[in-house]
Amino acid sequence: MGSIFDSLEQHDYGEIHFKRDAASGLKAIVAIHDTRLGPALGGCRFIHYDTDAAAITDALRLARGMTYKAALAGIPHGGGKSVIIRPRTQFDRGAIFRAFGRFIDDLGGHYITAEDSGTGIEDMEVVRQVTEHVTGVKPEHGGSGDPSPFTALGVRRGIEACVKFALQRDSLDGVHVAVQGVGHVGYHLCREVHALGAKLTVADIDPLKAERAQRELGAEIVSLDAIFETECDVFAPCALGSALNDETIPRLKCKVVAGAANNQLAEPRHGDDLMQRGILYAPDYAINAGGLVNVAAEVTGYDEARSRARTMEIYDTIYEIAERAQAAMAPTYRIADTMVEERLAAVG
Repeated sequence: MGSIFDSLEQHDYGEIHFKRDAASGLKAIVAIHDTRLGPALGGCRFIHYDTDAAAITDALRLARGMTYKAALAGIPHGGGKSVIIRPRTQFDRGAIFRAFGRFIDDLGGHYITAEDSGTGIEDMEVVRQVTEHVTGVKPEHGGSGDPSPFTALGVRRGIEACVKFALQRDSLDGVHVAVQGVGHVGYHLCREVHALGAKLTVADIDPLKAERAQRELGAEIVSLDAIFETECDVFAPCALGSALNDETIPRLKCKVVAGAANNQLAEPRHGDDLMQRGILYAPDYAINAGGLVNVAAEVTGYDEARSRARTMEIYDTIYEIAERAQAAMAPTYRIADTMVEERLAAVG
């Protein structure tokens, strides 16, 4: 158990809960990082993991990011995340998510779940059958539906702030955006910036997704490797985490990094690397909070107009981070962390 407690200490935790349900094959982890601002809120991943330790680490990293994301967005929630280790043999998906829902219900509202990588609205609907502590359900059940469009909206607003600050441009018309990953959020982000006149280059592991962006939005397609070397104004990582690392950062040919992916920096020091190269980095948990803003609204009664207005304010958050970073001559991720710590300290 020593290694688990070492992990909790490393990530400044908190608590972690485990559940195994033999009947369904459920193996789930709920990581709760901080609840000073309110009950923990964060999505559920349902993906393959090579080891249980990898699943625990993923949950811990993601939950900490949710604390920071909620604090910067002004949401009355703490940070939590859950992962279900996807079985490598045949399984009953409904049974797994019903068992997961019972697990969440046992936590008594201390953690509220939502969709994430590998899960969707239908899974949350199954969870809703056994617990009320779930968001991202269908609108007819009081939910807000797919949060991806709101996440994309917030990222677009963050990109606008970065372009204003770093390029001194008041619009995205003619701005070249290279998007890594055009899945749910990445595709909606492409639509958002395309509507404002941006030029698009895309890459995705699924060629059909890239071709859709080309067909519908006029995007140029490049390989997964070449996207890092695309000469552009904005590089937008919208795939899985750790895209910014020792191997990729030296290849970037952009002025701004602003995307939807979680945990974009492989290590915090990579934020320093970006600053030293003159690249403005929009901290991921600050820019991609739109989806969280949207699902959090379900807890108190969903209002789409209010969620949209709140998401639009991400522009102000990103611009403030950039201004404070410039004034302090510090990397943006450190400034964002400081802003979160100020808000958490204010509540004791």
